[in-house]
Amino acid sequence: MVARAYTVAFQGVDARLVEVQCSLSPGLPTFQVVGLPDKAVSEAKERVRAALNALALALPSKRITVNMSPADLPKEGSHFDLPIALALLAAMDVLPKDEVERLVALGELSLDGKLIPVIGALPAALAAAAASCNLVCPKDCGAEAAWVGAVEVIAPATLLEALNHFQGKSVIPPAKPGEVVKDNDAKDLKDVKGQERAKRALEIAAAGRHHLFLVGEPGSGKSMMAARLPGLLPPLEADEALETSMIHSLAGLLSAGGISKTRPYRDPHHTASMAAIVGGGRGAKPGEISLAHNGVLFLDELPEFSRQVLETLRQPVETGNVMVARANAHVKYPCRFMLVSAANPCRCGYLSDPSRACARVPICGQDYLGKISGPLMDRFDLRVEVPPVSVNDLGLPDSGEPSAAIAERVTGAWQKQRIRFQSTAGVRLNADAEGTLLEEIARPDSEGEELLTRVTEKFRLSARGYHRVLRVARTIADLEGVEKVRKPHIAEAVSYRLISASF
Repeated sequence: MVARAYTVAFQGVDARLVEVQCSLSPGLPTFQVVGLPDKAVSEAKERVRAALNALALALPSKRITVNMSPADLPKEGSHFDLPIALALLAAMDVLPKDEVERLVALGELSLDGKLIPVIGALPAALAAAAASCNLVCPKDCGAEAAWVGAVEVIAPATLLEALNHFQGKSVIPPAKPGEVVKDNDAKDLKDVKGQERAKRALEIAAAGRHHLFLVGEPGSGKSMMAARLPGLLPPLEADEALETSMIHSLAGLLSAGGISKTRPYRDPHHTASMAAIVGGGRGAKPGEISLAHNGVLFLDELPEFSRQVLETLRQPVETGNVMVARANAHVKYPCRFMLVSAANPCRCGYLSDPSRACARVPICGQDYLGKISGPLMDRFDLRVEVPPVSVNDLGLPDSGEPSAAIAERVTGAWQKQRIRFQSTAGVRLNADAEGTLLEEIARPDSEGEELLTRVTEKFRLSARGYHRVLRVARTIADLEGVEKVRKPHIAEAVSYRLISASF
């Protein structure tokens, strides 16, 4: 007789259902786990044995075989402990088999029978809902899994609590969703003195999810402005919050089961490896570009990142997803983010200041920014010079607009774009539009078209550059509240495309 329980194996943000089969047969007492388990899964039998001993339950003197099907799917992680224990208890007739067969379970067992939280409760709950099963997970994972809503989540703190629940001795109430995490550390753009042109570029970038490149002397406020960008963006919608939280769940970043409506902001250090940025490592975990999905990825000191890391960004920036291909895993993660980068004009940082620049000017600037390849630079919609702020300006009172006022205009622009693209699959904002659709929504008037043609020929803009100018112009028109892209919109969009020779 075979008892069954179900669990999941993670492949990127997808959770594939795994059937855990347990058989007790005559023979020498052994405990075997088969079905392509990794080291953590193979060791589960010892944790299960100890946890059952803590409940005063001894393993039967039989041959115990646990098979995880499909057998050719790699099984990784400690969350297989609980489903193995439940299937074994059902095979021992301690739990009703039909009850256990309707469960998707995940959780790690300690030696005294406590359930230790594991990653991936949110995608596991989605898989359970798709299979019309209930979910059993550790208590600390219950609030996270309950956000799915379409599945009943039982979250015991110990294996004994789970045993009593399914035997009807002490019923555990279904878990409730955790409270939404509120970001109380939002920074305000009015703290930035001067830099009106850069602030305007920040607003345009936020309004259309355009990629932004800031270049200027050290201390001019590049990082300060980038850190205030999340305060300009509308909160995540329900489907975006769930999609983003699934990635964060796999990375173990959800706090107490709370799902945040604030768009993610990731700012990895320039020493980060390719696996850290793109994804990979053991189990092909999501990298920074996926953790920034539906939010902002800020790369400070862009030329200091390794060339290999920078070049791997080119495809994800365009496609909105990344395939992490390793010898033992091929995993696809979504990564539709706004790329914001900052750089000094040269290694010393004072290329445009003759009194402080080094002796290698202007060659040092060409060498330094030359580390950023042309194809990657071409993917930035807006490129802005950030001049140094004078001491006199620093002493002036706050004069700029607060983030809330700018965020209101940005939200209005987003609403226009959502209405515009509501019937177009895969397109939500102007930055996603391309081809015929882009030409349709961003075709300028005759004067604007003439200006764009002259600029394209004079500065030899690539086809990508030409289309990105149109996207930015469309966003500027949306902020202004007009339907037709006109010459001033094209002129402003072009001005953000070109950087002066000094930089």
